[in-house]
Amino acid sequence: MRSRTCTFGSRTSAPKHVALSGGQRQAIAIARAVAWCKRAMLLDEPTAALGVEQQREVLNIIDRVRAKGIASILVSHQLPHVLEIADRIAVLRRGRLVTVIAREDATTERLVGLITGLEVS
Repeated sequence: MRSRTCTFGSRTSAPKHVALSGGQRQAIAIARAVAWCKRAMLLDEPTAALGVEQQREVLNIIDRVRAKGIASILVSHQLPHVLEIADRIAVLRRGRLVTVIAREDATTERLVGLITGLEVS
């Protein structure tokens, strides 16, 4: 686990019992997922309840995982994060798929309109 954790950027080298930050816990969770799954992983709100710095660390790790050829399915309400790291965006409304669009075709305004069903001008 330590070698996987180091690969994805966690700098945690701690004794057995230590309090880890939210970002460190997420980094370890992602490293654990990568160790078990070689092709794809599901990330449900991976930046929720994290500070800005920890969010950036987690997004950087997700980007490095993608660079290694591991697909990530990201569930997030953080549209700036989605627009930053997604290749394709599946938009749901009330639990139903509305559309799938390429990142290049997506803007915050368009996504909000698709999510809510309202035109955003």
